[in-house]
Amino acid sequence: MSPRAGLDLDKIIAAAAEMADADGVEGVTLAALAARLGVRSPSLYNHVNGLPQLREQLVLHGLRKLNDAVKGVLREGEGDEAIYRLGDVYIDFARRHPGLYELTLKAPAGENSEHARLGEELVQRLLRSLEHFRLGGEDALHALRGLRSLLHGFASIERQGGFGLKLEVNESLRYALGKYLAGLRQNGEGGRP
Repeated sequence: MSPRAGLDLDKIIAAAAEMADADGVEGVTLAALAARLGVRSPSLYNHVNGLPQLREQLVLHGLRKLNDAVKGVLREGEGDEAIYRLGDVYIDFARRHPGLYELTLKAPAGENSEHARLGEELVQRLLRSLEHFRLGGEDALHALRGLRSLLHGFASIERQGGFGLKLEVNESLRYALGKYLAGLRQNGEGGRP
C-alpha cells in the first residue's frame, strides 16, 4: 500500500500533538487520529508502526520543543533571572502543550537513543542554568531535581485546577522560585544542609 498523497510523518505527529494537548495522551488513538486526518486507520501504518511508535514520536516531538524553549532562555543570561525565565518558559510550555509536556517526563525506555539524547540534552541545559550557583557533583543533580520537582508540581496542580485562591498564579511561581534560589545561595555559602 502506498502512502496517501500529502500525508507524511510530520503532519501525523502535528495532528497527534494537537490531540494530546486537547484531549490528553490517552485520547490519541490511531482511529481518532485517522478520523482527524480524514484517512482510514491503515493509512497511518505507512508512517508509524502502531500506537506505541506514534507515542514515542510524540515524546521526541515534545522533548525537541521543550529543549528549543529552554535553549532560548539560557542564551539570555544567568543567575536568578535565568531561573525565573526558565520557570516562565517551562510553565508556559506545560500550559500550552499539556499532552506533550506529560510525555516529556518519561525517562527513556529500551533502545531509543534519540529519546535518551534529547532527555540528556534537556538535563544538561537545566544543569547549565544552575552553574551560577557553583554547585558541584551530586549537589547540582539534587538541585536540578528540586527545580524540576518544583516546576512540575506547579504545572500539575495548575493543570488540575488546584490554584483556586484569588492570588496571581505567576506571582506564586515567582515567589516559590525565589525561595528555591535563596536556598541555593544559602547552601552555596554554608555547604550541604
